[in-house]
Parts: sequence; C-alpha cells; structure tokens
Amino acid sequence: MEPIRSYASQEIEQQTSPVEPQKKPKSKKRKVWVPGLLLLTPILLFIFGFFVIPMLYILYLSFISTDNLGGAEAVYNIKNYTQLFSDSYYLSSLWLTVKISLYSVLVALFLGYPVALTMAKSSARIRGYITLLIVSPLLVSIVVRNFGWYLLLLPNGTINQTLMALGIIDAPLKLLFSEIGVVIGLSNAYLPFMILSIVASLYNIDPSLDKAGAILGASPFRRFFSITLPLSIPGIVSGCILVFSLSMSAYVTPALMGGANVPVMPVVIYDQINNLLHWTFGSALSYILLATTVISVAVFTRAFEKGKFKEVFR
Repeated sequence: MEPIRSYASQEIEQQTSPVEPQKKPKSKKRKVWVPGLLLLTPILLFIFGFFVIPMLYILYLSFISTDNLGGAEAVYNIKNYTQLFSDSYYLSSLWLTVKISLYSVLVALFLGYPVALTMAKSSARIRGYITLLIVSPLLVSIVVRNFGWYLLLLPNGTINQTLMALGIIDAPLKLLFSEIGVVIGLSNAYLPFMILSIVASLYNIDPSLDKAGAILGASPFRRFFSITLPLSIPGIVSGCILVFSLSMSAYVTPALMGGANVPVMPVVIYDQINNLLHWTFGSALSYILLATTVISVAVFTRAFEKGKFKEVFR
C-alpha cells in the first residue's frame, strides 16, 4: 500500500520556506553631480577669471621689491611687508581704518536695531513700507549719496547753519574732511545691511516666548534683555561683520568725506598704485588690509560662538 501523504504538512512547509529574492540586474549609479556642476560652470569660470587670478597676481606682485615686475632682474622678498611695520604712517593708517570701521559698526547698530525691532513687531503691510524705505537708498549711487552729505556737512551747510540759528553752537563744526564725516557717510551707506541682518534674526524668534515672559510677570524691559536681545545675537553678529568688512574696504566715501585728512588704507593703497605707481608696495598693503579684516572678523565671530551666547548659534 502507498503511504498516506500529509498534504497539509507539505503545504505548511512550502509557506514557511524562505523565498529567495530575485536578483535585480546591477545598474550603474547615475552621476547626479554632473548636471549641478554644469550649471555652476559659468559662475565658477567668472569667479576664477575675475577674482582668483587677479588676487593671485596681486599676491605675486607683493613679493617683488624692484621696479622690474618680471624677468631675471626682479628681486623677490618680503621687503614690502616689513616696510609697513617699520613706518609709523602706514601703521597709523591701518589703525585709523580699523577705528573708523568700528565706529561705523556701533553707529549702524545703534540706529538699526530699533528699526529692525519695529519691523519685526509690525503688521505685514507696515513691514513692507519700512522695507521699501530701507532698501530704496541702495538704488541710488553711493557717490550721489555722499555728495548729498557733502552739502549737509559743509561749514556753511544745512547742519551747521541750523545749529547756529538755534544758538547751540557759535562757530561751524568741522564735520567735513574729518573722521566724523567719514563715519557718518559709512554708517549711512551700510545701515540697510545691518537692519536686514538683524530683522532676519528677529523673525525667527517664537512670539510665544515673549507672551510666556509676560504671563510670568516680566516687564517689557526685562523681556527684551532676557529673550529678544540674546536670541537676536546671530543677526547682530552678521550685521556687524557685514558693516565692518565693507567699511574696511571702502574707498569712495573716505575719499569724498575725509580727503587727505583721513588717510585710511584703501585711500593709501589707491595713491600708491595709481598716483605713485608703486604697484608692488600697494599690492602688499592690499593683502595686509585683507588679512587684518579676516583676522578681526574671525576673532569677533569666535568670541561670540564660544562666549556667553554660544547656545544661540547652535
């Protein structure tokens, strides 16, 4: 007799036996970065051709200490760099540039933070009007704006005439061709960058935090210094870096508002290259100015990121 087969047990075994997955044919990984690289090629070529190569050429010129800029007669050393540190005129010019840039940052921060805070607490319609007022000066050439301040700051200009008419001063103040005039011009030119940087940080603050502080009994003054100001530190740092960097490299405003009385580094570099034709020394001064700006920004940013307010940068 044929043995009785257990069809039920066979069916269970077939169901529980592991099914081997079908092997998919290996397909070559598509290089997804190629289209992105092709899209970036025009801007990369532009940056390389109009920024990287000129900067490398200026660096090359800064190490030549002779009038011959090439060939076998050129002498390569660091004389152009050591000349700055051995001459008090250039050291004072570098310090003057840093000082005026810091003053411009403080004035822009003092004037810009209230405007940014007003924008953050306003309705969308009012915010749009304020943004238009802030951005509209950027549509006008900085030369035109500087000439406007030039007329206002003259000894017989509007500001001095108004102060004398009110009896506040007896003689005109020296506002033009002075450090004060340069600080006014730079602060006016770069104030929008400070405001927009701070307001972008204020937009990211959760409004419920201020309401929670009010519920707990904190005054508006304490809520501002305990909640709003610390959380807006990243925007303040960004605005200060922008204004400081732009002020350090500004030429038009110091040349028009300060003239020869305020010899900041960009003006000195322009004179060395265009007027005195000292290309090599002017190139060295350019890189010293660049290094001073980069080091100052790095130290400033590092101090905030590792200091008391390091939590808000995470």
